[in-house]
Amino acid sequence: MKLLVVESPAKAKTINKYLGSDYEVIASFGHIRDLPAKDGSVEPDNDFSMKWEIEGRGAKQVAEIARAVKGAEKLILATDPDREGEAISWHVLEALNQKKVLKGIPVERVTFNAVTKDAVQKALANPRQIDQALVDAYLARRALDYLVGFTLSPVLWRKLPGARSAGRVQSVALRLVCDREREIEAFRAREYWSLVATLATESGQTFEARLVGADGKKITRLDIGNEEEAKAFKAALETALFAVSEVEAKPVKRHPQPPFQTSTLQQEASRKLGLAPARTMQLAQRLYEGVDIGGETVGLITYMRTDGVDMDPSAITAARNVIGKEFGAKYVPNAPRKYMVKAKNAQEAHEAIRPTDLGRLPAMVARQLEPEQAKLYELIWKRTIASQMESAEMERTTVDIAAKVGARNLELRASGQVVLFDGFLTLYQESRDDEEDEDSKKLPAMKAGDPLEKRDIAADQHFTEPPPRFSEASLVKRMEELGIGRPSTYAATLSTLRDREYVRIEKKRLVPEDKGMLVTAFLESFFKRYVEFDFTANLEENLDRVSNAEIDWKALLRAFWDEFQASIGETKDLRVGDVLEALNGILGEYIFPKKADGSDPRVCPTCGNGQLSLKLGKFGAFVGCSNYPECRYTRPLSVPAADGEASAEGGQGTPGVRILGTDPVTNLEVTLRDGRFGPYIQLGEGEKPKRSSLPKGMSPSSVTLEKALALLSLPREVARHPESGEPILVGIGRFGPYVQHGKVYANIDKDDDVLELGANRAIDLIVAKEAGGGRGGRAATPGRALGDHPAGGALEVKAGKYGPYVAWGKIFATLPKTMTAESITLEQAIELANAKAEAKGGKGKPKAASGAAKAKAPAKKAAAKKAPAKKTAAKTAAKKAAEPNATEKKTPKAARG
Repeated sequence: MKLLVVESPAKAKTINKYLGSDYEVIASFGHIRDLPAKDGSVEPDNDFSMKWEIEGRGAKQVAEIARAVKGAEKLILATDPDREGEAISWHVLEALNQKKVLKGIPVERVTFNAVTKDAVQKALANPRQIDQALVDAYLARRALDYLVGFTLSPVLWRKLPGARSAGRVQSVALRLVCDREREIEAFRAREYWSLVATLATESGQTFEARLVGADGKKITRLDIGNEEEAKAFKAALETALFAVSEVEAKPVKRHPQPPFQTSTLQQEASRKLGLAPARTMQLAQRLYEGVDIGGETVGLITYMRTDGVDMDPSAITAARNVIGKEFGAKYVPNAPRKYMVKAKNAQEAHEAIRPTDLGRLPAMVARQLEPEQAKLYELIWKRTIASQMESAEMERTTVDIAAKVGARNLELRASGQVVLFDGFLTLYQESRDDEEDEDSKKLPAMKAGDPLEKRDIAADQHFTEPPPRFSEASLVKRMEELGIGRPSTYAATLSTLRDREYVRIEKKRLVPEDKGMLVTAFLESFFKRYVEFDFTANLEENLDRVSNAEIDWKALLRAFWDEFQASIGETKDLRVGDVLEALNGILGEYIFPKKADGSDPRVCPTCGNGQLSLKLGKFGAFVGCSNYPECRYTRPLSVPAADGEASAEGGQGTPGVRILGTDPVTNLEVTLRDGRFGPYIQLGEGEKPKRSSLPKGMSPSSVTLEKALALLSLPREVARHPESGEPILVGIGRFGPYVQHGKVYANIDKDDDVLELGANRAIDLIVAKEAGGGRGGRAATPGRALGDHPAGGALEVKAGKYGPYVAWGKIFATLPKTMTAESITLEQAIELANAKAEAKGGKGKPKAASGAAKAKAPAKKAAAKKAPAKKTAAKTAAKKAAEPNATEKKTPKAARG
C-alpha cells in the first residue's frame, strides 16, 4: 500500500476515487506546523533558527499520517504545485523524521496542475524530490514576515495607541490606500466648459461634434475655464457655417486578453461578479479540488495560484475545437495564440487558470454547482475560450468639421466606431476600473466638402473630479504593477486590512479608517524605507531569486535584519511629542481640510484662540484644543459634524466625543463616542445614560442624528408573529443584531440592515429559527423518520453540517463512518441514541422517554451509584463511539483556500 498526502480532505476524497485500494490518501489540513505567536520563534542571533510548533489539529494529523506510514511501502507527498505546497510537504517530512517512523521508506514528491485522473496518474509516473530552493524561499518569507510583525508592532502599540499591527506587505498596501485618500483630500476642483454641436447631414441624419480648435490653436478639455469664454464660443457657433473638412476611417483590430492568472481572476471576479478576492479564491479552491458531476468527483479547473498565462497544447487544441463547434470556423484563428507574462520574476511553473475539460460548457455543470461556483466557472470558461478566438475587427472614423464665423475659423471633431466582425467580443469583454468606455457611436456617411446644418449648440459646465478610491480589483492591479507581494497573497492581505479595521468598504471602494491613516503616517515618518514601493518590490525580487537557487536565504535575512534592527533602535527614545508633530505634518490636509471661507482650519471653534492639533488618548487619536483644560473641545480625526464644526464641551472633555444633535422627545444631547469596545451612541449624561453600540460595518463617519436616534430606539417592534400574534423585536445585543420572539432569538445576517429590517424578513428569520434553522438562516432539512424509540419519542436521521446524525428529542448522535443515512436501521439508531444519552447523563431525552426510563430501571441507577468507576469508563466509551471525531466536528479550510 502506498500513502499519498495532500492538503485538504476534499482533494483527498477526489484523488482516492482515482487511485483505488492500492493507495491510502490522507489530508494534512494545510500546514501542520507554524511559528508560535510569541517572541523568540525566530532567532536572528542564532543564525535565524526557527522554532516550529505542532499543536491541536496539526498534532492529530501528524499522528494519523505516522500511523498510516508504518505499514506503507512508499510515502508520496502530493501537496499543491507552488512554494506554499512545497513547504507543507517539507513540514510533513520533517515531522515524520522527528518521530522516526520512516525507517527507510522511500519518499517521493509529485505535483499536478489539475485534480483529474489523467493529471494525477501522469504526476505519479514522474516523481521528484522536495525542491529545497522553494522551501528556502518559503522560510525566508516566513522569517521576514515574523520579524517585521513581531518587532514593529510593539513599537506601534507603545508609540501610537489604537494601532493593531504592522506587516511587511500589509503596511505597503495600506499606504497605497492612504496615499490615495490624501490625494483626494488635497484635490481642488477646477471648472471647465465643453462646447458640443448637434449637426445634421443633407439626408437629415444627426450626430454630435465637439469644439477642438479656434483660430489655429488647439482647445483641450480644460482650456475653456469659465462661463464668459464658453458663452463667447457658443455665440460664434450659433452663427457659423459648418462643412466637413476631412473624413478618416481606420481599420482597427482588438485582440483578446490571455487566460486568467491569479491576480486577473481576482480583479475580474470583483468587477463582474462582485466577489471579494478572498471569496474568489475560496470558490476557485473548491472548483480545483473536485466537485461531484454525474456521480463522479472531478476537478473542474486547473490550479488557481499561478502567474502563468500559457496553456497546455492539448488544452489549446480543445479550445479551438469548442470555438469551431459553438461559434463557427470564422471565429477560429489560423494559428493558436501564445501568451507571455509581462511581469518581472513571474513564477510560470504551471499553466494559466482554465477549465480542466474545455468541452464541459458552463450550462452542463450549473445544476451541480452552487450559484457562486457556477458563475465563477462560467467566467473562467469564457475567458479561456475567448483567449483563443479570432480578433475583433472595427472601423474607427474621425470627422473633422470646419465652422466659419466671418474671418474666424473654428474646428470641431466627431468620432465613432463600428464593429465589422465581433470576434472574441461575441463571448467575452474584459471590464475596466475607472475608465470611460470607448466611443462606439456610429457616424452617418459623410465626405469632405459636405455641408452640415446646425441643429443645436450646447455649452456645459463641468468640474474636474478627484482620483477615485481603490476598489479591491484596482488595488490588486496596482500592487501587481508595483511588484508588491505576490498574487497568491493579495486576498489575505486585503482581508487583514479589513480585519485590523484599517480600511472599510463603502460602495465597493476601500476607504481608510483613521487608525489606518495614523499607522501609515507613523511608518512613513519613522520607518519610511520599509513602506517604500521600490524597497518592497526589490525584496520580492530577491525572494524570487532565493526560489531560483540564485542567492542564499540566510544571507538575505542578515542584510535585511541588520538595517531593520538599527531603524527600530532609533525609535527607543522617541517622545510622544515627536510622533504628534510628525503626524500633524503628514496628515494636515486630512485632519484639517481647508474651509470654504478661507479661514484657518486649525483655530478652535469653541474658544476662538486655541490651536487644534492631533492628540493621543487611551482609546486612540483625536483632535483637541491647545487651551485644554480651560477649553474642552475635542473631535474625531475625520468626522466633522453636520455644520462643518465639531464640538464636545459635553462629555466632560472625554476624547473622541462628537455631538450629533438633540433628541426632540427628551431634549437630551445625542453624542457619538469612542469606547473601549468600539464606537457607540449615548443619550444625555448621568449614571446610566441610554447607549447603543454601532452595528458591525457601520462607519462612525456615516452616523447622523437620525441614525443615532434610530439605534437608540432599539429594541423596536417590527412585526407580529403569524401564529402567536406576539411582537417580533429587532435589536443589537452582545453578539450583534438580532430578532426576537419571546425566548427565541435569531441573528441577523451581515447583509441585513438592522435599521431597515422589514416585517417579512423578520418573520422569515424567526420562523426559520423556530423550525430548527441556525443563525436565522434556512430551516434544517427535514429528516427521514425511522420509527419510535422503545422509551418514547420519534427517531429521525438527518443531514448535518458535519455529516448525518440521529435525532431523538435533544439527543443528537453522529453516524459512524461505517453507516450511511440511507442504510441505517431503527435498531442501529436506538443503539446510537442510547449511547449518546448515557454519555450525556440522560439529559436531552424526550420527556416521555425520560419518565419511562426512570420507571423501568431503578435497579440500574442504584448499581451505578455503587460502581462510579465503571460508569465513568462506560460513559467515556459511549462518548467516543457516538461523538464525531475532531475531523468530523469541524472540517478546517483547505490550505490557504
